[in-house]
Amino acid sequence: MMMVLHSDANCFYASVEMVERPELRDTAMAVCGDTEQRHGIVLTASYPAKRRGVKTGMANWQAKQTCPGLIIVSPRYDLYLKYSHLLRRIYTRYSDRVESFGMDECWIELDCNEKDAVETAELIRRQVREETGLTVSVGVSFTKALAKLGSDMKKPDAVTVLGRGTFREKTRDLPVSDLLYVGPATTRKLCRLGIMTIGQLAEMPEDVIVRLMGKNGYMIRSFARGEDGYPVADRDYRPEPKSVGHGATGVRDLENNGEIWRALYELSQDVGHRLIRHDLRTKVVFLYVKDNELWMRSYRIPLARPTQSPLIIAQAAYDRFRADYDWARPVRALTVTACELKDANLPRQLDLFNDEITAERREQADKAVDGLRCRYGMNIIRAGCMIGTDLALATDECEKVTMPGMIFR
Repeated sequence: MMMVLHSDANCFYASVEMVERPELRDTAMAVCGDTEQRHGIVLTASYPAKRRGVKTGMANWQAKQTCPGLIIVSPRYDLYLKYSHLLRRIYTRYSDRVESFGMDECWIELDCNEKDAVETAELIRRQVREETGLTVSVGVSFTKALAKLGSDMKKPDAVTVLGRGTFREKTRDLPVSDLLYVGPATTRKLCRLGIMTIGQLAEMPEDVIVRLMGKNGYMIRSFARGEDGYPVADRDYRPEPKSVGHGATGVRDLENNGEIWRALYELSQDVGHRLIRHDLRTKVVFLYVKDNELWMRSYRIPLARPTQSPLIIAQAAYDRFRADYDWARPVRALTVTACELKDANLPRQLDLFNDEITAERREQADKAVDGLRCRYGMNIIRAGCMIGTDLALATDECEKVTMPGMIFR
């Protein structure tokens, strides 16, 4: 029999800080982004802070007003990744099928009955506490979605079982928003259909929910009914990237085309580096522009030929920006994403209307520059337009943190 555990580290960033700094234990504290970098929101908070009203996503100033005396700590992502790896090392003692879902969550598939799965969950919970100082909540079920739901039902440091014979009774009255992938927009759509609870979603006829909500409706209905059947990935599985992107917020608003160009070129450096590392080329670039009133615009930019070149990616994004952005408001944030990725080693059709020799030389030069940067650091060689200028992008690099695992579909 196959059983699935979902282990979720409680208040992960805050808990790691409290393990590393014992003086923070039992205090109202929160790990928050840098206000000067315009990332000033609560990333996670300790349970004493949560009990006094501090919530994830709250602005720093709101959190301080809500909880006077709140201790604010800056994030240390390298440290959190270290603890994430320590947790995963514990999980892999029990199974080769361990799938990360961000830094602080993992699914673990076990070949055993429900009773043995519960015993394993309790053992994992104790070992995590003893070996790392952290606590985890573990959901035990027979599908990934229900195991995830179980780990959310009782916190902190607890085990919740949603077995085949009991899950309907335990989940039918829970709000539908508790289900995996049912976010605010999907919740609103379901509410308009009169679906408020997981039980109501499970009872919807399949043809009706598919007609109204498409494939997403079929998926979340199967979650509610315990019928999704998605396997837990092997611990060594590395999915092929479907897209490669990098975004950043300006430490101040970007107010002219020169600042936009330098920002796009800097973001494209990272995108190009990762395309080269994965032996991929992109055929389409997406540009996302957020203005200083937080309105988002997106642009799809097809390329004449697949490329890995940061310069070509940046130039395509910049040309589209100049053509379509009306400068009604300054720009707060930019994201460049390479999509429709192709294997760089596959043959490709030559184009009579493009200079293929120059393009090949450009790729060779990009790979040479990337090799130097991998060996000596990003600043060993830089474009002339980037030297001695104020880039105006946030430097805390929180957008570049690579989360373990993937979001399964």
